[in-house]
Amino acid sequence: MVTTTDAPAAARWPRRVRFLRVPAIGLSLRVDIVSVAITGALLVVTAVVGVWSLGASTTRAPGLGFMQVIEVLAGRVSGAPANHVATWLPVVVTAILGGASLALSGAIFQTITRNPLGSPDIIGFTTGANTGALVAMLVLGLGSGGATIGALLGCLLTALVVYFLGMRGGTADFRFIIVGIGVSAMLLSFNGYLIATSDVQNAGVAAAWGMGNLRDLTMADTVPVFVTLAVLVPALIVVAPRMRMFELGTDSAASKGVDTARTQVILLVVGVGFAAATTAVVGPIAFVALVAPQVAARITPSAGIPLVTSAAVGATLLVSSEAVARTILAPQTMLPVGVVTTSLGGVYLLFLLLAQSRKARP
Repeated sequence: MVTTTDAPAAARWPRRVRFLRVPAIGLSLRVDIVSVAITGALLVVTAVVGVWSLGASTTRAPGLGFMQVIEVLAGRVSGAPANHVATWLPVVVTAILGGASLALSGAIFQTITRNPLGSPDIIGFTTGANTGALVAMLVLGLGSGGATIGALLGCLLTALVVYFLGMRGGTADFRFIIVGIGVSAMLLSFNGYLIATSDVQNAGVAAAWGMGNLRDLTMADTVPVFVTLAVLVPALIVVAPRMRMFELGTDSAASKGVDTARTQVILLVVGVGFAAATTAVVGPIAFVALVAPQVAARITPSAGIPLVTSAAVGATLLVSSEAVARTILAPQTMLPVGVVTTSLGGVYLLFLLLAQSRKARP
């Protein structure tokens, strides 16, 4: 007599997961409905804060109402209200695009290092950008245009140094992050030397830029960030499936046929590009790249760090921080946005340390 046992039921995706297929191009997308809803809510919050920020006043005169800003954007109002909106529109657009760009950079490095501290501001890339800008402004005297180019080159050169010193054995250990922290510390010391040995006026400008400054921007300043997103987002979409393999470790990714060395280099270039474009325009903005991916991972049910939600969190975080920095002490002064993001980042780091200490307890 032969007995049979029922085969185990095949694993099923949760009900919140749907698949969108496009047979014409052979594309299949996995969509988490809950994550999409959360991302949509974040985009709504970003839009609302952005519109409010466009109408906010930094003088004793009253600002524009929410509906007034909408009418200006729709082209139905001109004159002084339109001029007010036009003044702050580049700032708000750059904050939204820059926040999304920094968040994507942080999501990439936190995924391949499998460490919540793996972000461009912690491992020294944005510090290197600050060094390049300071050299251009204070040593070479190239002005703001030269500072942008110097920041871009400084970020890229710092990434190369950290890569060659820290990528031995892959990025999944602490070597990459420790090397980055060490390089960042040395660059911070050099930055302090450059500022201390320059004249007072140049030192003040350089110090303000080094804290992240979104003021006095034009629409032309938004172009580098927009172009970076337009070029690098498709590249990230292509390499994202291989990046996901790193969530279980480099060895696991290699066992699934991923060329880990080549993929890490591609992800390094893409991640540095996201960080460098924003930093070159507005200066180093701390903690957005660190906090946004972790917040996105905690508010969505998806496994790993969700890229789209991370970008939405980054946009919301930076546009909100910019609005607070610009208005909280107005009209006496307008703070650099880095002051607000650093304060939020300090709270986040304290929370992270407390959470890690609870996990370490027996």
